[in-house]
Amino acid sequence: MTQADTAAAPTIAHGLRWVLLTLCVTEITSWGVLYYAFTVLSEQISADTGWSAPAVTAAFSAGLVTSAAVGIPVGRWLDCVGPRWIMTAGSVLGPLAVVAVVAAPNYGLFVAAWVLAGVAMSAVFYAPAFAALTRFFGTDAVRALTALTLVAGFASTVFAPLTAALSAQMSWRHTYLVLAATMAVITIPAHFFGLRRPWPPVITQHHHVEAPGRTARSGPFLALVAAFALAGLASYAVIANLVPLMSQRGISTGAAAVALGLGGAGQVLGRLGYQRLVRRVGVVPRTVIVMAGVAGTTALLGLFSTYAALVAVAVGAGVMRGIMTLLQATAVTERWGATHYGHLSGILTAPIMIATAVGPFVGAALASLLGSYAAMFVALGAIAGAGALVAAATRPRVQTPTPIVGVS
Repeated sequence: MTQADTAAAPTIAHGLRWVLLTLCVTEITSWGVLYYAFTVLSEQISADTGWSAPAVTAAFSAGLVTSAAVGIPVGRWLDCVGPRWIMTAGSVLGPLAVVAVVAAPNYGLFVAAWVLAGVAMSAVFYAPAFAALTRFFGTDAVRALTALTLVAGFASTVFAPLTAALSAQMSWRHTYLVLAATMAVITIPAHFFGLRRPWPPVITQHHHVEAPGRTARSGPFLALVAAFALAGLASYAVIANLVPLMSQRGISTGAAAVALGLGGAGQVLGRLGYQRLVRRVGVVPRTVIVMAGVAGTTALLGLFSTYAALVAVAVGAGVMRGIMTLLQATAVTERWGATHYGHLSGILTAPIMIATAVGPFVGAALASLLGSYAAMFVALGAIAGAGALVAAATRPRVQTPTPIVGVS
């Protein structure tokens, strides 16, 4: 390292810390406004508009599915131009979409507004933030990704109570307007100024990088997509259906909500231990182990009946869910390098977002078909178990060396 490089190192490190801080703040805000606020306001929206609760939820789900679809080209653009302009544009579009949700005079335009919000989600949720940190931090990306997901995991902790407090004083429409203004004031300048660093090129240790389209059609990548889709469906269905399960067990809603909250705390524990897991277990065995953990905890929720046992398993399910987020963030880089991370990660993220959208409906449908939520959880555990088996086939035919990322 030259004397100039040594002198520039503190400046580079400071710039990277600023990028991480920016994304921590904007991810909390974006998830809080575009995702978690709806979980608090959906009942009020239904009561005020006269649209059924499933219809209101379906509109929101349409936004999540749109986010999944649009995330694929967004990922491709990220590889080329970096996150600054894409995430800034999403920060502008997000509040405008929320205003459109508020102003929608009929159900059709309400759905259209959520579709617009889905486009914004694709530009400001985890996928572009993961791509940014993976490229900017290079070999230290796992540490940065862990920090981001730990902090952003508090989005519901911050915005669910805030949304509830606002909605207790004003209508859901005015609540959303306040939240839209909050998102605009925080995320637009943060993305515009906080992500100004030059987008670094990827310098790999091998002379040839396979085209992303060819990788996306390969057996290992398709197996990875299928594994995450199956495990993700079970994991997100747990969140939506844990309270109904406990209600069928004779447990009060308040006690069930405590168990759900403790499951959220479990996510933090899982993410704190992920770096140690990375050091000790290879990428494919690690993927199989985590998805098997999702399967086991999901099935056990259906098999246990006492409150103490259910709480313990709910925390375990939260741990697995927390690790799954980081597993997703590093899955592409560890197998195929960082050259086409945005493009491939966008394809991988799509089924996970769809699982998030359809998980509540699939869970409710299975519970109705099987006659109980307990049987539904066992069935979802089997689905996640299939994902763990498929994950064993996700090793690339030619192992890609860990990329070295330099700043131009």
